[in-house]
Formats: sequence, C-alpha cells, structure tokens
Amino acid sequence: MPAASHPDAIAATPSTAPSAPLALTDRRPVVPAERLVAEMVPPPRFSDVSFGSYLPDTTQPSQYEAVRVLEEFAASLNGGSTAAKRGWFRRSAPVATGPAGVYLDGGYGVGKTHLLASLWHATPGPKAFGTFVELTNLVGALGFQQAVQTLSGHKLLCIDEFELDDPGDTVLVSTLLGRLVDNGVKLCATSNTLPEKLGEGRFAAADFLREIQGLSAHFRPLRIDGQDYRHRGLPEAPAPYSDETVEAVAARTPGASLDDFDALLGHLAAVHPSRYGAMLDDVTAVCLRGVHQVDDQSTALRLVVLADRMYDRELPITASGVPFDQVFSEEMLRGGYRKKYLRAVSRLVALSRDSAKLS
Repeated sequence: MPAASHPDAIAATPSTAPSAPLALTDRRPVVPAERLVAEMVPPPRFSDVSFGSYLPDTTQPSQYEAVRVLEEFAASLNGGSTAAKRGWFRRSAPVATGPAGVYLDGGYGVGKTHLLASLWHATPGPKAFGTFVELTNLVGALGFQQAVQTLSGHKLLCIDEFELDDPGDTVLVSTLLGRLVDNGVKLCATSNTLPEKLGEGRFAAADFLREIQGLSAHFRPLRIDGQDYRHRGLPEAPAPYSDETVEAVAARTPGASLDDFDALLGHLAAVHPSRYGAMLDDVTAVCLRGVHQVDDQSTALRLVVLADRMYDRELPITASGVPFDQVFSEEMLRGGYRKKYLRAVSRLVALSRDSAKLS
C-alpha cells in the first residue's frame, strides 16, 4: 500500500501514547560477547522463511536454479536425507559446491537473504548466521582465536552482505574462513560482488590479490539475476513529512523514537556498530527530523549499518527533510562503496514507505 498522497495526512490522529518518545541518542548499550554469538540467527523478517516460501521471478531462470542448488546443498549437510520437494528441480546431478560452500551473487532485492536464511533453517545445528559486519564485530569482541574456536563448532556459517571494506578486513576474513574450512565448517555467503572482484574500487586490490583469490576459492559462485522486488511496481521514495507530522507520529506511537538526524549521525560515531542493533531494542518505529544529504564517507558508512539493523527489525521510518533516495551524494554513489549505499537507499526507501502503517 503506497504512502498517503499528502505526506502530512497522518498528522490528524490525536496522540494516544502515554509518554514522550524515546531518543536513540540517549542510548549507549553495552553488549556482552555472549549475546553477539547467541544472536547469530536470521533477522526477524526472515525468521520463518523457507525454500518453499521463496517466489522466483518467472522470467529469471537463475532464481529457480539457485533454489535447486541450495536445496541440494542443504541435503548434503543433512547427510543426504533432505530431497528437493518441488517439481521444478527434477535433476539429481550432484552439486559441485567446492571445498566449502556456495556464494550467491546478485543485485539488490532478488531474494539472496531469503535464500540464505532458508538454507540456515534447513540445516541442523550448530549453525550461525550474520552479516559480514556482524562477523567482523564478533571477531573484534571475542578475539581471533576465540572466534575460530567458537565458530569451528558449527556445521554451517551463513554470511550475508559480504563486503571487503579495507585491507585489514580482507586479511582477517580470509584467514578466519580458511581456518574454519580447515575445521570442517561449511559456508554460504551473499553479496553484490563476485568473489574475485571483492575489494575492487575500494583500495589497491592488486596489493591484496593473493588474499582475495584465496578467499574466493572457498566458494562456488552462483549468479542470481532479477529486479529489486522492493521496486517491482512500487513508487519512488515517498515525499518527506513536516517536522510537526514527524513529532505527532512519534508522540502517538508507543515505542517510537524521535531524533534530529544530525544528532543521530553524531551519536553513531560514539557507539560501536556492533551495538546498533541493541540500540534499537524495544523500538517500534523510527522518527527523524531534518534528514539531509550525507557527504562524509565515514558517517555514511555508519548510516548504512544502522539502515541494515532497522531493516532487519522492519522498523517504519517517518522523516522530514530530503527523501531517502537523495541521502547519499552523487559522488558517493559513483565511488567504491556504491553498492553499499544503493543497498541502504533501497532499504531506507522501503522503510519510509511503511510510515503509512502509522496512520
């Protein structure tokens, strides 16, 4: 359902909330390392998905093929006891998964995370699921050796939104996955970049070519084509609301947060990204005043992480200022982090459309 045609139409409902909205800028959560490990499960929006609930685009054979490959990969992790149940997948040829697993490459919104979570649900434990950022944060919290020891006890590690943002992460993740593979852990990852292209445009990839090639050798690349499902037949980013409307929505919505965009961006610099999820505990909706274009790259990357955590929790965003499809500058969208920023725009726009649910 698209947002109301007049952006301030939702302001008419009187306030029913018993208390003032909370502020994310007041929150500085401390997250024990044990919680980071325990929370390595698919996000709430993917808590009940399965291969059967994935709806391939009928014009994209690669989406059907991806389901077939992953169902057979899950069967191999179940000792061959799980057979593909759909009529689509009648072939019984063995899946060449490579030494460790499958790498799902594709654009935004083609269902990669749905498929990754479906694999996780179809595989017996112990198992772990997390984004690339969450994985690197876990290593930072536990230390490398403890992270290897903890994850080596798992049958499957699913890594969503695989990114190599700097040389340090390249070496860290390559070494970590190499150790896990040696210990028998199977891997599945999603990204918007093929394994041999990871890091391109972000740093001197040639200097780390050996690390990148070693990392890609752990995966069988599997391309998934298609259009972003969030944009199929949907409107562009909705028009922003007025400050008064944002404040009214925050006041009448139990569990809503209300922050000035600038203040929130400044606060993110003082909170480790591994804690952004905890910062959203018990939040039901996010209200922001004065959204504007972000020109500083470090600030923009922190906003990307926050957008991911809000999207995981399906938090509707009611905001004033500029539309979210204008939040990153054209220069940034042409740079090395282009794919990250486009993913964040896709998710922020989807959440801003959900503001109509608060009417």
